[in-house]
Amino acid sequence: MMEKNQIFENIMSRTSARSYTDMPVEPEKVEMMLRAGMAAPSACNKQPWHFVVINDREILDQIPQFNPYASMVKQAPLAIVVCGCLDKTLEGTEQEFWIQDCSAATENILLMAHGLGLGGVWTALYPLKERYEGMQQLLHLPKTMIPLNTLIIGYPKNLAEAKDKWKEENVSYNKWMEKNS
Repeated sequence: MMEKNQIFENIMSRTSARSYTDMPVEPEKVEMMLRAGMAAPSACNKQPWHFVVINDREILDQIPQFNPYASMVKQAPLAIVVCGCLDKTLEGTEQEFWIQDCSAATENILLMAHGLGLGGVWTALYPLKERYEGMQQLLHLPKTMIPLNTLIIGYPKNLAEAKDKWKEENVSYNKWMEKNS
């Protein structure tokens, strides 16, 4: 049996939080989440991310107008929009690595939030044009700054039980093997 450690426990116990108290998130916790995001790996160490921290109630309340699955932001004290900065990416088809890079940063932020006693949920923007363009307009972002997602963060009202998502049939070693044959 795998020895459990603090990092493993943090990963395995993290769940999406969709309801929050009205307690604001402390600035030092926001900085820790941003530092965690910036510690993510990126292709050729390009670090093509930019994070927009939103704690203004008026701005938060506008997000569901173009992102219908982000309605819980109306209760949350904080959102972090993870953007890919196309001016910092690789060239050609490798430019698309920004999506992977920003996704790694996103997961780091969510794991740090959980480790700090916060709850968070990842709501997608890119590649849905109406969503990411809505966020670009709301935040006055340049066209070269593509919002990948909105992380809605706060102190959770309810702590959900984490699900065990382990499925042995989703693993192969060394080559593809059909599990049902």
